[in-house]
Amino acid sequence: MAVSTNKVNLSGLARKLVIDGLLEETAAQDAFQGALKKKQPFVSYLVENKLAPSDKIALAASQEFGAPLVDLSTFEIDVDTIKLLKDDLIKKHHALPLFKRGNRLYVALSDPTNLAALDEIKFAVGLTTEAITVEDDKLVKAIDKALEEAEGGLGDMDDDDFEDLDDLEVAEDQEKEQDDGDVDDAPVVRFVNKVLLDSIKKGASDLHFEPYEKYYRVRFRIDGVLEEVAKPPLSLSAKIAARIKVMSRLDVSERRVPQDGRIKLKLSKTKAIDFRVSTCPTLFGEKTVMRILDSDAAALQIDQLGYEDFQKELFLTNLHKPYGMFLVTGPTGSGKTVSLYTGINILNQSDINISTAEDPVEINLPGVNQVQVDERTGMTFPKALKAFLRQDPDIILVGEIRDVETGSIAVKAAQTGHMVMSTLHTNDAPQTLTRLQDMGIQAFAVATSINLITGQRLCRRLHPDYKVPIDMPREALLEEGFTEEEIEEGFTVFGPGDGGEDCPSGYKGRAGIYQVMPISDATKRLIIEGANAVQLADQAASEGIWDIRKSGLAKVRAGITSLTEVNRVTVE
Repeated sequence: MAVSTNKVNLSGLARKLVIDGLLEETAAQDAFQGALKKKQPFVSYLVENKLAPSDKIALAASQEFGAPLVDLSTFEIDVDTIKLLKDDLIKKHHALPLFKRGNRLYVALSDPTNLAALDEIKFAVGLTTEAITVEDDKLVKAIDKALEEAEGGLGDMDDDDFEDLDDLEVAEDQEKEQDDGDVDDAPVVRFVNKVLLDSIKKGASDLHFEPYEKYYRVRFRIDGVLEEVAKPPLSLSAKIAARIKVMSRLDVSERRVPQDGRIKLKLSKTKAIDFRVSTCPTLFGEKTVMRILDSDAAALQIDQLGYEDFQKELFLTNLHKPYGMFLVTGPTGSGKTVSLYTGINILNQSDINISTAEDPVEINLPGVNQVQVDERTGMTFPKALKAFLRQDPDIILVGEIRDVETGSIAVKAAQTGHMVMSTLHTNDAPQTLTRLQDMGIQAFAVATSINLITGQRLCRRLHPDYKVPIDMPREALLEEGFTEEEIEEGFTVFGPGDGGEDCPSGYKGRAGIYQVMPISDATKRLIIEGANAVQLADQAASEGIWDIRKSGLAKVRAGITSLTEVNRVTVE
């Protein structure tokens, strides 16, 4: 910072900071000149250049000039009050209207001696203005958030921030109806574009657009956890739903039944992102959920998925068997598709014929024959499987086994020399064996067709730069499921630290935790004898197979995730 040779008579807040010893007089004069040169508020200049802490400046200002001190991070911003003042005045004076009482408007300022700002605001709104002192760094964040909320989250994005919006995987005979009053609203178009772009930048996996009786909100699922990102005006609810429907080539006029669609968003000539869209009518309007289909995830190597070494060996050994079933199980959003696609990529060679039936086809895999299942056109999982068996297949992938017909055909294919890969929605590997029988598939067929079942969850990874050690007593560790031997060997339990704006949650990215369960001869006998899931789980444990909980605790010992996170996604 250049040192000014012109001496300034300090007054107001600058003089107070010098008297209190927060600033040297020379530094205060240089800062005053620097702020004038940059046309920046004096306090903002101090905080930005780390010349004095924001909280101490605010306290000094409050004590000296009698303006009450408020912590903005705990203050609920009133959008209607924000709208009393134009955006340009808020930005110009670095001032934020907080609330109105009678004919008085209370305004947040980091420098309550800024009388010019108070006078101009008073003239603009026709109300008496009173200053409230706040910390400058919190004021910056509050202004950004308030302006976005006041605009309904529309921000400053223009329509041409996106090069193009194309549609993909849409039935040819589907009507594309538009209600001009609903979809040709430029602010709504800008808002939807901005939300889609923000979701990509933040690494979200899902977007939720949710109408309620008195408000409307948008949430992102980031690293498996939902976070509210915007609360646009409730009046935009129907328009936002209509805009997304138009982009997805769904029927805009149909609001009574769920619909499914797809959006291809071209960010540049070489970069495109796909969104899977699902609408569902709720009590107060249509809820829309969008899943971001990340083609980069399909190219993951098995080492990146988080398998333990012995689990990876079991995975690969059974993946390369010439026939049988390879099943991946877990709840929605647990990474089943990525695990299957990783296996398919390993097997995808020029001498192997691979066919998949998926609903929907999430990611395009060159060299793989992918079929889109569509109940409306009659292309069902059973029909696709029957067609595959007449086309000389080596490997068949079924997106999901949902019913007895699909399961029966898949089992028969596995018993007649084909490798069949699929997913089920169950809690763990042993429950998958009983779930198939509950569908109506015979125990003998289940026992003789399945080679391996992988149960899985996704947990958030601790950010390596911000994780902090947590001291836990021995009894607590034993209660969580760690063994005496593991405790004797010694390890450190880590938790998330405060990463500030860089990483506020202390977590970054996700890792898989797995139960990789090959079907042994002893397990086959139990299946045929009608054993339940608990007995099958006991047999797996006796064979040294880790359940999902134990796999999660191993990630805690390795410092990859926290015990809190493992408890969130597994059962003790």
